[in-house]
Amino acid sequence: MLQKATIDFLTNLEKNNNKAWFDENRKKYEAAKGDFENFVETVKTALTKLEPALADHKSKDAIFRIFRDVRFSKDKTPYKSHFGAYFSRAGRKAPDAGYYMHIEPGKSFLAGGMWMPDAPILKKLRQEIDYNFDEFKSIIGKPAFKKQFTKWEGEQLKTLPQGYTADNPAIEFLKMKSFIVSMPIADKDVLAKDSVKQIEKVYTQMKPLVDFLNRALD
Repeated sequence: MLQKATIDFLTNLEKNNNKAWFDENRKKYEAAKGDFENFVETVKTALTKLEPALADHKSKDAIFRIFRDVRFSKDKTPYKSHFGAYFSRAGRKAPDAGYYMHIEPGKSFLAGGMWMPDAPILKKLRQEIDYNFDEFKSIIGKPAFKKQFTKWEGEQLKTLPQGYTADNPAIEFLKMKSFIVSMPIADKDVLAKDSVKQIEKVYTQMKPLVDFLNRALD
């Protein structure tokens, strides 16, 4: 589980998102960062039961930097007000589907799937869904899955994807630009002693979808 001090640090960072405050509270940042790294290690170890390849990965490599790239953004605040980590069979920077953990006071969530793949991969994903739509429906149509994940994240095409017609039974999914499901997680659950076990349960529900998407890349 995470320590409350880590949530408190992120809360204060959101209110004081500037370099002067960050430098003054760098020791608190280092403590929070270390706590999150330990949490990611514990989650990653639990996830090796779902994705054995993670056993060979370093936990720190799954973690996103807290420093924002503001070069092309209107928002010039220098730091993210959350910690994030992505667990994928091929590593955080690979295009493969995987599991994302977002820790932000009052806004934490768990997600799984593939976010905004590039055109060649998106073409493969659409083909996989089109050819195996019955299997795809059986994955996302399970009562436990539908109860856990009530909506898909991301944008859809406003027109038909190239090569597909409006009467295709899978058309609403073929129009997707991302294939992501998510669920919120309360601060009290992030801080609970059994938090890792609960996170593992959520990711277990996501695994058939993640495996289906990754099969399109294989």
